[in-house]
This record gives sequence, C-alpha cells and structure tokens, in this order.
Amino acid sequence: MRWLPVFYIAGVLVLEPITPVQWPVSFMLIALPVIAAFAHRPAVVAAATVFAIVFEGVLAGTPCCAGRPVSYVWDRHYVAAYFCTALVGVLGTILAAHRLRRERTLATVRFVADIAQRVLLSPVPHRVGPILVETLYLSAAAEARIGGDLYEAVPTRYGLRLVIGDVRGKGLLAVETAATLLGAFREAAHDEPDLPAVAHRVEISMNRRAARLAGSETGERFVTAVFAEIPESHVVRMVNCGHPPPLLIRPDGVTEMETADPAPPLNLGMLPLEPYHVEEYPFRPGDQLLLYTDGVTEARDTTGTFYPLRRRVLSWGPLQPRELLDRLHHDLLDYSDNSLHDDTAALAVYHLPDDRAGRPRG
Repeated sequence: MRWLPVFYIAGVLVLEPITPVQWPVSFMLIALPVIAAFAHRPAVVAAATVFAIVFEGVLAGTPCCAGRPVSYVWDRHYVAAYFCTALVGVLGTILAAHRLRRERTLATVRFVADIAQRVLLSPVPHRVGPILVETLYLSAAAEARIGGDLYEAVPTRYGLRLVIGDVRGKGLLAVETAATLLGAFREAAHDEPDLPAVAHRVEISMNRRAARLAGSETGERFVTAVFAEIPESHVVRMVNCGHPPPLLIRPDGVTEMETADPAPPLNLGMLPLEPYHVEEYPFRPGDQLLLYTDGVTEARDTTGTFYPLRRRVLSWGPLQPRELLDRLHHDLLDYSDNSLHDDTAALAVYHLPDDRAGRPRG
C-alpha cells in the first residue's frame, strides 16, 4: 500500500504518451491524494497533492509527451482539474488524519485486550512433576484478541487440576463470566478434596453471580466445561459439564473420552439434582490428553464440513504438546481458509515416559 501512489504515477506516465491528444490522461492524477491517504500521513498526502497539480501542468505543457502547446497549461479544463485535485487533496488529508486516529485507537484496544487476556488466562505451569502442559488460544475477532473461552491448570496437593470451558455468549458479559469461573476454580482447586466438590463450588459461584445480574439474557450465559484431575497415580479423573469430550492420545491410537453421565452446563440458574459423575481413565507415561473448546470441532471448510479433529490427530502420529498445538493451530487455519468463526482454546497435557520424567518440578 505504501508504494501504491508510485505505481499509480508510473501507470499515468505510461498511458500519457500512447493515448490520443483529446484524451487527457493526466487528469487521472486527481485521484493521487486519495490513493496516498490509504497508507501515508497527512503531510505526505498534502505533498502528493502539490505534486499532482504541478505534474498535471507539466504533462499538459510538454509537447513531446502529449503534442500540446504550453498554453494548454492554463486551459480552463486544466484549471478545473487543478482545482479538483486541490479539493481531493484536502479531503485526502482529512481521510489520512482520520485513518491515523482509528489506527491508534485500534492499537490501544488491542493492547488493552492483550493485557486483559493475560490477566484472565494467566500462564499455566509448563511442567508439574512428570506432566507437561501447553496451551493454545485463538480469537475469532481480529480487532480484540479476547473472548469467552477459558482454561487453567493448578498444581495442588491433590494433584494437577485442570479446567477448560466455553462461555455461551459474546462481549464483556462473556469475559466477566469466564473471569468468575476461573476465580472460583483457582480457589476451589486448592481447597476441595475431590473433583465433584470443585465443580459444585464453581457452580455455586456462577449462580451467585448470575443472581446479581439483571436482564433476561443472564440465563443464556451458561458455560460448558470439563474439570480434570491428574493425581500422582497413573489415572486421570474427569467431570464433564456439557462440554465436547477430550481426546486421549496414545502411541497405539486416539480415543474420545465420552462421559456416560455428563452434568448440565454451569450457570443455568440451578444446581444439579444428582451428584457430579466422575469418569476415571488410565493415564500412563507416554499418554497425552487434549482438551479443547468447540471452536475446534465446529471449524468448517469451504464446503461447510466440520473439522475432523480425531482423524487429524490420529494422522499426525505422536507429537509433543507444543508441537501438537502448533500443528493444530496451522491445520485449523488451513482447513477454514483463515476464517475461524468462533474463539478456540486447547490444553495439551502429556505424561512424560518414566525415563524422561526426572525429578518432579512444580
């Protein structure tokens, strides 16, 4: 874009000598200030305006280029062209100033969104004993990289506790809902002795907050979530609250961790009548757990086909957590032709083989 005015002038210079005399191609320079306004500062646009007026006069009075006498420089048609160029130059200068203000505002919004994202989704510990943890977050909104998808990993005396969730809503209310859930989980993960108690305490916090909010939309701001716990034994326990099933990735295959009795999503305005059901799966050295939001599985290609996550992961073979999420990131963008329509979060948890675990680190 910065070189577009130069290319435009070059195009006019090429057309001017080869067109008939009655076709004043130099009038096309009237558009030069507007073209410059797309990528340059107001001072550059003003300079481009002066250049366009002078250059129009030069082309008008250059016999070798257009076959016209010098008196054409002050022909009424050219004077009108000078006036129009000056007017367009003023408008282009105003446009450039407005564009700069919008760019500064957008940069500020993105900066604030990045800070809010780091506060909301604080960095997780990348290694807890023999467990490696990596994260991925993609926002569907280019203007502000923050949304309602969430994740957290908290080392506790009960083991590593994880959560991933998706707020069914957009905007500030969705971010506030995500912050409430994460704050409640970070406290409950340290205090509650079992995973159902963690989920129950988060549900209470969510309902308490919803009761303070006015409006009919609060009941629609529910959250699907998966709570997981990896104790020192080689198992992973899971409570699923209406969320897509995680994948258990092993050297010999990929399994969807379906829940026989999933709980309803959080924040529906009532506490579950039945206790939260805990599923327990073996989680041996070399196994990997992939938790994700539905922004992954609901990504579509150009034909409208959903992203086949399990089949893709199975085709990639064994990958380390960071490599897995990077591969997933690029594959999602390629599959959707760089047009993701929903926020996406993913959490990869890998159990190091015994010969690589070494001394545990928090």
